[in-house]
Amino acid sequence: MMDIGKINRILIGHDNVGLRSGWFLASVQITVPVQGRQYMFPCNRWLDKDEADGRVEVEVYPSEILPIEKLINYEVSVVTGNVRAAGTNAKVFMQIYGETGKTELIILDNRSNNFERGATDIFKREAADVGKIYKIRIGHDGTGIGDGWFLESVTLKRLAAKTKDSDEDTKKKSDVENEETKEGEGMDVYTFVAHRWLAKDEGDKELVVELVPDGESDLEENTYEVRVLTGTVWGAGTDANVFLSIYGMERGDTGERQLKRSNNLNKFEKGQVDVFTIKAIDLGELKKLRIRHDNTGTRPSWFLERVEITDLKESTTYYFPCQRWLAVEEDDGQIARELVPVDEAFVKKDSENEGQSPATLGLEQKAKSTTYSVKVKTGDKKNAGTDANVFIILYGSKDDTGIVSLKASKFNKNKFERGKVDEFTVESVDIGDLKKIKIGHDNKVVPYEITVYTSDIFGAGTDADVFIVLYGSDGICTQQKSLCLNKREQRMYFERNSVNQFIVELEDVGDIIEKIRIGHNGGGLNSGWHLDRVTIRRLLPNGKGSETVTFPCERWLAKSEDDGETVRELVPSDIFTEKLMKDGTLKQIEEEVEEPLEVHTYKISVFTGDIYGAGTDANVFLNIYGDMGDMGERKLSKSETNFNKFERGQEDTFTIQAVDLGIIYKIKIRHDNSMISPDWFLEKVEILDETTEESFVFLCERWLSKKKEDKKIERTLYEQSYNGERNSLDGASLSVSSQDSNANTKEPKKSNLVKAAEEGSLIPYHITVTTGTEYDSSTDSRVFIIIMGPQKLRTERLWLDLPEGKDEFADGSVEKFSVWGLDVGEIKKVEVGHDGATPESCWMMEELTIVVPTKGIMYNFVCKCWLARDKGDGLTSRILNILDAECVNVGIKILYEVTVVTGDIEGGGTDANIFMTVFGSNGNTEELLLEKNGDRFERGQEDSFIMEIADIAPLRKMRIRTDGKGTRPHWFMERITLKNLTNQEVATFTYGDWLSKLKNATGSLVCEMPAVINNEQMMEDTTYTLEVKTSDIGGAGTDANVSLILFGEYGDSGTLPLKESNKSNKFERNQMDEFSFSEMLSLGDLCKVRIWHDNKGIAPGWHLEYIDVTDSAMDKTFRFQCDRWLAKGEDDGQLIRELACANNDILELKERTAYEILTVTSDREDADTKENIWIILEGKMGRSKEFLMENSSKKRRFERGATDTFQFSSKNVGDIAAICVGHCPKDGKKSSAKADVFWHVQEIIVTEMELCNKYFFRCNAKIPLHYKRRDYKVFECAKVTESFASKARSLVPVKYETIVVTGFEKGAGTDANVFITIYGLNGDSGRRALRQKFRNLFERGKTSRFYLETLDMGELKKVKIEHDNSGLAPGWLVERVEITNSATGVTTIFPCGKWLDENRGDGLICRDLFPSY
Repeated sequence: MMDIGKINRILIGHDNVGLRSGWFLASVQITVPVQGRQYMFPCNRWLDKDEADGRVEVEVYPSEILPIEKLINYEVSVVTGNVRAAGTNAKVFMQIYGETGKTELIILDNRSNNFERGATDIFKREAADVGKIYKIRIGHDGTGIGDGWFLESVTLKRLAAKTKDSDEDTKKKSDVENEETKEGEGMDVYTFVAHRWLAKDEGDKELVVELVPDGESDLEENTYEVRVLTGTVWGAGTDANVFLSIYGMERGDTGERQLKRSNNLNKFEKGQVDVFTIKAIDLGELKKLRIRHDNTGTRPSWFLERVEITDLKESTTYYFPCQRWLAVEEDDGQIARELVPVDEAFVKKDSENEGQSPATLGLEQKAKSTTYSVKVKTGDKKNAGTDANVFIILYGSKDDTGIVSLKASKFNKNKFERGKVDEFTVESVDIGDLKKIKIGHDNKVVPYEITVYTSDIFGAGTDADVFIVLYGSDGICTQQKSLCLNKREQRMYFERNSVNQFIVELEDVGDIIEKIRIGHNGGGLNSGWHLDRVTIRRLLPNGKGSETVTFPCERWLAKSEDDGETVRELVPSDIFTEKLMKDGTLKQIEEEVEEPLEVHTYKISVFTGDIYGAGTDANVFLNIYGDMGDMGERKLSKSETNFNKFERGQEDTFTIQAVDLGIIYKIKIRHDNSMISPDWFLEKVEILDETTEESFVFLCERWLSKKKEDKKIERTLYEQSYNGERNSLDGASLSVSSQDSNANTKEPKKSNLVKAAEEGSLIPYHITVTTGTEYDSSTDSRVFIIIMGPQKLRTERLWLDLPEGKDEFADGSVEKFSVWGLDVGEIKKVEVGHDGATPESCWMMEELTIVVPTKGIMYNFVCKCWLARDKGDGLTSRILNILDAECVNVGIKILYEVTVVTGDIEGGGTDANIFMTVFGSNGNTEELLLEKNGDRFERGQEDSFIMEIADIAPLRKMRIRTDGKGTRPHWFMERITLKNLTNQEVATFTYGDWLSKLKNATGSLVCEMPAVINNEQMMEDTTYTLEVKTSDIGGAGTDANVSLILFGEYGDSGTLPLKESNKSNKFERNQMDEFSFSEMLSLGDLCKVRIWHDNKGIAPGWHLEYIDVTDSAMDKTFRFQCDRWLAKGEDDGQLIRELACANNDILELKERTAYEILTVTSDREDADTKENIWIILEGKMGRSKEFLMENSSKKRRFERGATDTFQFSSKNVGDIAAICVGHCPKDGKKSSAKADVFWHVQEIIVTEMELCNKYFFRCNAKIPLHYKRRDYKVFECAKVTESFASKARSLVPVKYETIVVTGFEKGAGTDANVFITIYGLNGDSGRRALRQKFRNLFERGKTSRFYLETLDMGELKKVKIEHDNSGLAPGWLVERVEITNSATGVTTIFPCGKWLDENRGDGLICRDLFPSY
């Protein structure tokens, strides 16, 4: 067809004729080799009068245009000679050679009767442009009846298309019309005269010939004598077919030729020299050869000594030493070698020194070859693996490797299995830069003749669907195959005393069939079947004969006969072989199978749990897997112990016969969810192999239910002591057994995601996409995002795939995604788009939020733009500049690999929600949910996953809490380890007890564990004694329930309820109550207490005088003075107070202090300097003087990679916000300030020595040398580590005025109870209720004002606002929150502008708000 240039759109449709004319079109792919382009047109819509918009045609636009290899058109005319038997049925191929290269092999085939006598066949093919053609190679593969071929001539037309495209969008319309694609075809015609036979029994008996264009006199045919020397090592000879390609310096290669006719009857034997003749167009000087075999025959392994090739025209001999195996099981496993010539003197020298190593000339070969490591990842999908022979071709800019069989995997004995990575080695000589690869397999399936003998007894026949599975050695098996294609065949076959024969193609299970499984589905009117035997016949590997294996049965396959089984596993009894001998006779051998696999009896005990509703009435099915295969899914129908199976607390026993499975390691058990009560709690399954008396235990302790737990009715269970691989739950997690066979803790296998996170190449991005609410805003297209950094650094296309159950970005919806992509550094731009290309696939993107946790930044883009072909500017993708985004600091997160070990205790697994809080020297995390994510936190299991945790290291302790909910609320937690993926530091937290109200001695659902790092426990154990003094004033006592939290250097204590006092009646007027809390972790020096009560009882108001807390480990008492009411009707009405430690030394800030300045010079070339550096500190209380950091010849500073420390006395500038850094000459002379001198500083750390606060400045910049002091660089503080003393000093009571502004939209107000938590540098306020008596709060468009008293929290970082979803109209639109520190007058604004409503947007009723500055 005509070349129309670049394709902008297509119109596709149908005529709507026919009974079922409706069509759902997913996508269209158009490949235009002449242009070198491939167009992708996604559609994803109905073309149907009765579906969607009723249209049957649609315009589609390309979503992406991919570059592909550019090809040109060739027209090949082949003339077959007009002589007797000139035609051929073989497969004809051709290869074209030109001045710029060669084409790939071109198959000439377009109809069944090609290449008939006297005929001219014309073929049009697309292939690489090789420039001026100097030869072709044409031949056939010698297959078919009458394969001999008399080739008369070949005419080749090279159609070079000259195309001129304009893709520029800036051209005027008239220019585009004038510059439409113009095509003028320059045709070069070449004629190649053959007039010869290509036949095994005619002429020179060659099947391949090389031809030069008629009239080209400078190229002549040459003859090459090839001498192949097989080595003298044991087993060196081969029976495989050997192929050779010879390469020249000037004129291409011979192509691959099979070495058939040798001077020896039996080729390639040990120590033998085989001589062959190859005719080809003169290659000039030879540069390499490629030799391989096809690994066929009984002894394919081959040790090749060398190849000698004599150019008979030039009388020159080339020596190609090999001295290596071509064998799958020897050397590096390759069966193809590329060899380069060496001088004759080296070969002669090598042959004289017999004592030398066989690899004497390996260095010469290796120097001229390139080794490629080829890794092949098989997909993790059902049936993804293959048993076929896989091959690869590497294409370079100069040449290709030819077909390389991937035979010997470095990692796996069984190659190309589901989810596995196989690595192979490929050696090649001078193919240039890699351009592409071609990979494929030979689709190896084997035909089997299966004969089924039905017995001659009453009722023996069946109408059921009969299936069969074949098993080879090592558990290799075929897919289950039905022998009948339809119900008509089911009724015809398998009648009483019948013999039915089927020829089926199945996967190759190897040379030995160890067993078969045959059965039926129990369908039809007469399903019961008595099978006498099955025979399976297949061809021998060389095709000269066949082998028939007999599998006797002589049993019923019927529910109402024998043992009720409808599936049998059969082992072979005898083998009948027919072999064609060399003299033409047929030799018949019948022999019994020696030591066939035994049929084992397996006793299966199924234990149903002893909990309410545990039993099931559904049908249960089981499959058992061993290292020698599986038994197929069997229905557990007849219990030997109970008439009513699978009832609560019951053990049901079943007997199943199957061929020996070997070591059993896995089972799959399920039910069909039928009957009235299908839900089932399975405790465990025990399997006893009665033949070997080995027993196997499979723990479950989970529901198989569509209503409970994770709503699954199928479980895969592994044997209790199994330590092999188990299926990963997702990309970021892995589940492995925690012990090896010797009960030693073993290193878990890392997931690819963990490895990438450790290397820092991939980081997580959290994406939130809001779709607009205008008409037609939604889309069902796939949305993607690309994140771009500096210097063309960018992620790949990150697809935002919707979760299961959602099929579109709906109007007004908010969708959240977590994706992993390349760390691009500082983000500069973001591209967002979708793959929809029809006019209807429009999308209104309202808002886009990107959180980069490892950088601690959130970017918010308010877009309100269409991504659509027929709306707005017609673009389906858009690039957003980061300068247009609102940037919010959300706090840096560190990636940790979290490993949770559940105890191997009965009932140890849980489906309760598990929460984790981690405490470090620099703060603590919020409470984090550990996602169940399928099968995590099960008995005896070790689960690893990646989490983002605040930068609080070094870690001190961990608090774990469960909510005690779910069908299995109890959990036995062994230990948890956290591995920092940045610095590889590992912290272990060990518990080894229940978290359960019933099974824990104290009924606790919370535990605290100290971190153990490098065998050092990071916190001490202690007992806290609390003395609580109630004031001596009227009505001071309380009957309410009181609780408190202690805060110290190493975190907080968690909530401590003050229940058991030394007094029978607690908290009475002028009374001292004492409480003791043992087995606590010491928090170090205490700084504050948060105390409150629940306002219950007759007189809940309470006047607290003070609290004394004694730490037994430190032998120290801390006093917290209060002297205030905790009462709604007294004082400020608050029921919660925060009290600062009264006896901590309050450090008064002095006017002068000392600063330690630590500089880190970059570890890169030219980073150092011999000159001086000066620095000025800019703080909240002023600016310091200039500090000169001097360099000297005696003590060199600022050397490459060096860390230098300086100390200066100065006035106190307060919290340091920035530093000014300059670079000046030592001698102070202007002439010394050279323009090309720099100091490259990596980082500067400033420590204020009185309070020991540290300020980090991440510079990574060049500081130029300048004479003038006004030339410097300014760096802002990236991180502050505040000391405990500094934090304790600032803990004074402060009132915070909190203003909450409700939005003005309809229904914006709420009737729910609202709560707020304020977070600052010095801690948080705790969860506070926002209430006021007799006021209707949080109404539409209104402002609600509250006063909260707490200890000074420092600079405010975050606010958490939430409600309890109670009341008639709980949905709430929060406009913003404003918080003013009454002591300093500083107001911090936290914008929101989002709904807290389960039925709107993202459905959240709790939001984290960050300040805007």
